[in-house]
Amino acid sequence: MQFTLQHTDGNARAGRLKTDRGEIPTPIFMPVGTQGTVKAVEQRELDELGAKVILGNTYHLYLRPGIELIQKAGGLHKFINWNKPILTDSGGYQVFSLSDLRGLEEEGVTFKSHHDGSLHKFTPEGVVEIQRALGSDFMMVLDECTPYPCNEEYARKSNEMTIRWAERCKNQFERTQPQYGFGQALFAIVQGSTYPVIREISTQKLAEMNFEGFAIGGLSVGEPLEDMYRITELCTSILPQEKPRYLMGVGTPENILESIERGIDMFDCVMPTRNGRNGLFFTRNGKINIKNAVHTNDFRPIDDECECYCCRNFTRAYIRHLVRAKEILALQLASIHNLTFYLWLVRSAREAILENRFTLWKAEQLKRLSAEALEIGV
Repeated sequence: MQFTLQHTDGNARAGRLKTDRGEIPTPIFMPVGTQGTVKAVEQRELDELGAKVILGNTYHLYLRPGIELIQKAGGLHKFINWNKPILTDSGGYQVFSLSDLRGLEEEGVTFKSHHDGSLHKFTPEGVVEIQRALGSDFMMVLDECTPYPCNEEYARKSNEMTIRWAERCKNQFERTQPQYGFGQALFAIVQGSTYPVIREISTQKLAEMNFEGFAIGGLSVGEPLEDMYRITELCTSILPQEKPRYLMGVGTPENILESIERGIDMFDCVMPTRNGRNGLFFTRNGKINIKNAVHTNDFRPIDDECECYCCRNFTRAYIRHLVRAKEILALQLASIHNLTFYLWLVRSAREAILENRFTLWKAEQLKRLSAEALEIGV
């Protein structure tokens, strides 16, 4: 992997990530395909709407369909027929969100499958081996995502262990090789809850280990927005300029714009697809709840500035009918539109950065995004 920082506008960055499976312009949004599929969207459609990289999840893929089957297929890319880059989370967030089903110790974490209750163990070395078998282009270290809120002592001890686990992951990564002939990069994950001193220690120690990229984890888990932005800005002020920065699990369009302004390059979130499946559409003029009766006789597109398949071919009235009738097509069209919007947002942010107009452009977008209260007559 090779990252080139092409231009900055304040702290906002435009760059390019080069991998063996293709180049990724940054800032970038990565659609979430937890179990080897972005829900309700075909790989063909992902390619058509401009997705450059998607996510998979180690925890879910490990449990089902299983690593052995994916290896037999020739790796995750071949198994799902996606020839562009894939980032895999280590599964740490999923394991630690199942607190009543897991046990934590220095060696790793034991957990029960949420499918059948069978017992499993993840170690730092093990999750590297699993991701080697998956063949993902971007691999994540095993970390503990602390709950919010948690006390400072818990956050401190958890972070110390996360740093030790990161070192073990890096050592295992350096002892092993890719299995399918394509390069892989290992990202560290900064933790420390909302405590600035702990975050600073985490960021500095991980930066010293010289990972190929850095993620900021443990945010967007219930903390106030001002804390999320404050911690993000603290971490990016310490992280090396020449390495990519990934803010995990974030978030709303507003969150993304604020985080780009603070120096983030990569984003992922289930929000565009999950919200879309529930009838919520993102537009340049705020959110639309298509279930609202005001759309019953509305024959305009969801967003008349959008060029996605959904907006070019169907009306709000028809999509509302599909949602109310619980038709599968509603899930597909909503997901296509919302992902198109998110990818447009980061692509436009990149253009604004390259042209030194990001601050003004961001202010304009935030103003338009706040127009959701004016849904009638938009």
